[in-house]
Amino acid sequence: MRPPVRTRPAALLALACLVLSACSGSAEDPPVTTSPATASSTRSEVTVPEAADPVDAALAGMDRRAQVAQLFVVGVQLDDLSPGDDLVADGVGGVFLAGRSRAPAAELAAVTGRWASGAPGPRPWVAVDQEGGQVQALQGPGFDRLPAADEQGQLPPDRLAALAGTLGAQLASAGVTLDLAPVADVVPAGTEEGNDPIGAFGRQYGSTAADVVPDVRAVVDGLAAHGVTATLKHFPGLGLVDATTDEVAGVTDPVTTAVSEQVTAFGELARSDAEPFVMVSSATYPRLDPDAPATFSRRVVTTLLRGFLRFDGVVITDDVGAAVAFEDVPPGDRAVRFLGAGGTLVLTVDAEIYPEMLDAVLARAEADPAFSATVDAAVRTALAAKARAGLLQQVRAPAR
Repeated sequence: MRPPVRTRPAALLALACLVLSACSGSAEDPPVTTSPATASSTRSEVTVPEAADPVDAALAGMDRRAQVAQLFVVGVQLDDLSPGDDLVADGVGGVFLAGRSRAPAAELAAVTGRWASGAPGPRPWVAVDQEGGQVQALQGPGFDRLPAADEQGQLPPDRLAALAGTLGAQLASAGVTLDLAPVADVVPAGTEEGNDPIGAFGRQYGSTAADVVPDVRAVVDGLAAHGVTATLKHFPGLGLVDATTDEVAGVTDPVTTAVSEQVTAFGELARSDAEPFVMVSSATYPRLDPDAPATFSRRVVTTLLRGFLRFDGVVITDDVGAAVAFEDVPPGDRAVRFLGAGGTLVLTVDAEIYPEMLDAVLARAEADPAFSATVDAAVRTALAAKARAGLLQQVRAPAR
């Protein structure tokens, strides 16, 4: 076993306390303004000229509703992917392939290819849960059976790298561009069975950050080598809880602080050159923010993750559509509160509540200039990630 990561608790804790006290949940980020490229023509419809900044070029062809739609990843059941056609035509930011499927990779590629060609603007993310073990959505021809993370973590580094590369290649062959994996949570040795969301299913790569970080990095790099973006989950960590937020409300981790081992592991991994996404946990962490679950916590998302850990990429929710953790929060408020906390992409497995969420964000942005600026920043972050992934295509701007 590798030696545990050694931190400087006193110094880090002092800095974390300074950062956390300097930025409360009521603080607002400086407004971020957009500068859409302009185009002039006497024709009714023109193609936006190629711009130095592909995000500016994309924004030039999008009205406000289209921009906000980019902030949502919406679920479609794998046993009937046809509703995805309407979502993509409506300009949704991404489609999540929910459930399990034994369909061949080539069959899925035909559907995802149709979505890519049919998108009115930026192509959608095609997301899936492909971790291994009991969490493997795609199981048909063209997809190897993946061992659980705790088994992957026992492989020699070269074999784990090969497995991760194969995983990336197989997902790419089906048109999947976003894997909601790997799990970066640290589950202490001897507590696995009591850690219901992660350890009980062997979803962890190890019991210390020193074990977890190199293995998770290998998976992130293997996916990236084939153009698939990884997602580190579930920040700031689910390794110390005893229930899953999908099934239980009020899940709490009373131990984790800004300098806990699993938090520093996320920070190290999130700054990878492969630029993975970070999925935020739906649990509550009283020592970080006693007043809100991490999903809605500005102290967790903006102060800790973006400030203290210096992550400036995409932050995505865990499912906020069907999870019991949010059943008492109106769907529109779930989206508004997450974006207000500094998040980027709202994931809902329940497609029926997506219109309500979209309308709520639009209404709040129209009424609140500060929130509108926050949305601007989220849209730019989302589109910049698509630019890196090759998902921005030429869009058309209305005549002026």
